Amino acid sequence: MEATSAARRRKRAPGRKSADTRYINRELSWLDFNVRVLALAEDPANPLLERAKFLAIVSSNLDEFFQVRVAGLKEQVAAGVTTRSPDGMTAAAQLAAIRKRVIKLMAQMQSTYNSDIAPGLSAAGVRMVGTSDLSTGDRAWLKTLFGRQIFPVLTPLAVDPAHPFPYISNLSLNLAVLVRDTERKTTRFARVKVPPVLPRFVTMPDGVRFVPLEQVIAAHLGALFPGMKVLEHHPFRVTRNADLDVEEDEADDLLDAIETELRRHRRDADVVRLEVDPGMSEQILTLLTRELELSADDVYEVDGLLDLSGLWSLVALERPDLKDSPWLGTTPPALAPDHEGHRPDFFRVISTRDVLVHHPYESFAASVEAFIEQASRDPRVLAIKQTLYRTSGPERGIIRSLIRAAETGKQVVALVELKARFDEQANIVWARALEQAGVHVVYGLVGLKTHAKTSLIVRQEDGEIRRYCHLATGNYNPKTATIYEDVGIFTSDEEIGEDVTELFNYLTGYSRQVTWRRLLVAPVGLRDNILALIKRETGAADGSILMKMNSLVDEQVIDALYTASQAGTAVDLVTRSICCLRPGVEGQSEHIRVRSLVGRFLEHSRIYRFGSVARGYDYLIGSADMMPRNLDRRIEVIVPVLDKELQQRLEEILQADLDDDVLAWELTLKGWGKVPTTRGIDAHKLLQGLATERSHPTLRVARD
Repeated sequence: MEATSAARRRKRAPGRKSADTRYINRELSWLDFNVRVLALAEDPANPLLERAKFLAIVSSNLDEFFQVRVAGLKEQVAAGVTTRSPDGMTAAAQLAAIRKRVIKLMAQMQSTYNSDIAPGLSAAGVRMVGTSDLSTGDRAWLKTLFGRQIFPVLTPLAVDPAHPFPYISNLSLNLAVLVRDTERKTTRFARVKVPPVLPRFVTMPDGVRFVPLEQVIAAHLGALFPGMKVLEHHPFRVTRNADLDVEEDEADDLLDAIETELRRHRRDADVVRLEVDPGMSEQILTLLTRELELSADDVYEVDGLLDLSGLWSLVALERPDLKDSPWLGTTPPALAPDHEGHRPDFFRVISTRDVLVHHPYESFAASVEAFIEQASRDPRVLAIKQTLYRTSGPERGIIRSLIRAAETGKQVVALVELKARFDEQANIVWARALEQAGVHVVYGLVGLKTHAKTSLIVRQEDGEIRRYCHLATGNYNPKTATIYEDVGIFTSDEEIGEDVTELFNYLTGYSRQVTWRRLLVAPVGLRDNILALIKRETGAADGSILMKMNSLVDEQVIDALYTASQAGTAVDLVTRSICCLRPGVEGQSEHIRVRSLVGRFLEHSRIYRFGSVARGYDYLIGSADMMPRNLDRRIEVIVPVLDKELQQRLEEILQADLDDDVLAWELTLKGWGKVPTTRGIDAHKLLQGLATERSHPTLRVARD
């Protein structure tokens, strides 16, 4: 690292480049990320159902992208906003560029599925078939199934002078049907919604063939329109604006306000995308675009299966031969049961040393969930305070422990973020469950989302109060903890404990806290602290910066990194998804390297390192990416990791990411490109092996 850094320093360049040279468009960078995910679906080295999973992920990602980002740009155009993005594009220009990219991406997705994954699955005994492929006997069986289990759920909605065009719900799959009344000699349009409560694919009796539900319904439309002649039918899908608009300053009860807005939004949100079958007639397409108030640019033709996110149902099949080998996170050695199987005393362990956990390589259940569970049962624990952004329901893990703690008389505070996008309804449900159990539920600060991942346990020990904290990069969610790569730290450090205590007071009461002992907190100083660290390295002869995060968007941080590069400082960035910084520009960023890892686990941790071997390194972990929303509009927490052994663990993670040549991509002036595989280092497999060695030291001895 040091030799590489030395070779890349001390070249300054004058002047400020133009916007399109300095910044990459945020939206287009995000689409580039999905191209990298799609490459995993295209890779024949991955098991077939894993490839189907990555296709489903890209499809779901595009749904969210249109619901939020595209919807926002369309609102700007409608409002006549002329402000340009940092890279110099108007909202209209961004929409045009997005459409061009998305059409190409969707075609690539369908080609991957139709020409590669579907045939591969068929050869492996998972066959997607159409109704036209079925035998007479199959069709008879399907007709019986339709009459018993599907027909009763369907509701055909006619469109005529007595029946206005029906509301089409967000992300719903539908059939547009044209029927002819043979008696009145009239042609009418009807819409049939494919019920989301039914399985996406109908499983044939042999258990290996699957028929898309919309095709089953289409084959039996005669039962829905008796006495009519079905002239044509086509599947279509609608995407609506899903960004909530809640006036928090005017809301007496934020929970009720969010709940009301969710109900209103389901009915009133504008349509932003229409996906259709390429064979749809001009008559039906014109009707849909007119009634949904769309332009031709909002219509996307899908030559194949509509809504590839439905492939999740195939991924759930019990076919381990078509999936990655299951990975069960190891138990961190410091938290492992003794030789008799007794669980450790978390408080005894954490009182003597900090403990780092790395998910999913190390078990969330055996660490974070077990920590909160022990606290809920410990009679000496007086209080538990917790931030909750996305988590499981009341019947699982941490929520259950918080309810138990409250019911036994402990002071329990849960800061529930009701505005966590797409989790609003779920958060409302378990917020009410917590309140009913006696938990003090608060919803954070007006105008700010609480994105910090923190827990505070207050315990009485020998007549004194001691605080135990957990701070992390990932949510308190046992499901995502098995697939999201995240780090967290358990600590009883007094200064961190005091900071976390004041953080909760800041979140739950009236406080204007602006200074902190150890923590870096947004929006009251996190950006300034990061900029100061970058500036320090810019001025050091041996300066180096290494930042691992999900996204880099913030202009101030990007500009500071450009200045560091111009001073010869070595900058390494590992950005999973969005990167608006443009590396490799002469006189601007030739000392900056940018890479991205995409693979089995979603790279989600934020790890920041500043310093050098000679001066020592500062390591920080936390919840914040370098984005304006994180730095200005969210409560975020970053914590320094001071223990030398834990610093080495973080260095191990960072070096694995930098050495990877299997999962890694690199950003250059030509765009994103796959890193050539020369050594065959897969960071995910490497970290799995290291976690196994830590939990079974004899394996390391044997390998050595």
